[in-house]
Amino acid sequence: MSNNGKPTVVSQPNREQAILEAAEREFLAKGFAGARTTSIAEAAGVTHALLHYYFRTKEQLFDRILDEKLRLMGQTVLAAFGRRELPLLERLKEGIETHFDFIAANPDMPRFIGNEVFSRPERYEAMRVRIRGITDAMIRELQSELDASAARGETEGGVDVRMLMLDIISLNVFSFIAYPIIEPILGDYTADRSLFFERRRAEVVEVVMRRLRKS
Repeated sequence: MSNNGKPTVVSQPNREQAILEAAEREFLAKGFAGARTTSIAEAAGVTHALLHYYFRTKEQLFDRILDEKLRLMGQTVLAAFGRRELPLLERLKEGIETHFDFIAANPDMPRFIGNEVFSRPERYEAMRVRIRGITDAMIRELQSELDASAARGETEGGVDVRMLMLDIISLNVFSFIAYPIIEPILGDYTADRSLFFERRRAEVVEVVMRRLRKS
């Protein structure tokens, strides 16, 4: 919207991107069921008819947003875990930090995905297939490397990478989901939001590294 309250007119080359950005905000804030294409069109500065020219249905627009977020996660987070030129523990540390930073940049994503799975179970299979396509190869490779590292006596043995990834995701995501609850409980410790999340990022790395380091 412009300062005078009228929709901003978007130039043609930028229309599709403006629609996608407005749709992302609308879907993340309201979920699929609550999102309105009329609101998305207004926020993007295009007509409702033009929105449907680019994306014929709300479902198609939603799928584009979801695919883009999962693609971005794959390019950033999983690429960090897959950097073979780094020593194993350093690579895992970088992967943890990159995942934390991804959630920090997309703090509504965990709640959004959880809500969509529970409210629209039919979407679960589609999301599961997308995510498994990104993670399966990485998990197999990391498991093989951790097993070899443990056999050499460099790291603890018996680590299941699937459980390790669940630990990382849980620790990172919980910090953002629970912040509104823990902020009044922890008081001054959370007063500086940026500093709090910086500390949490370091703490998650240390917790996971302690699990992996040889005693």
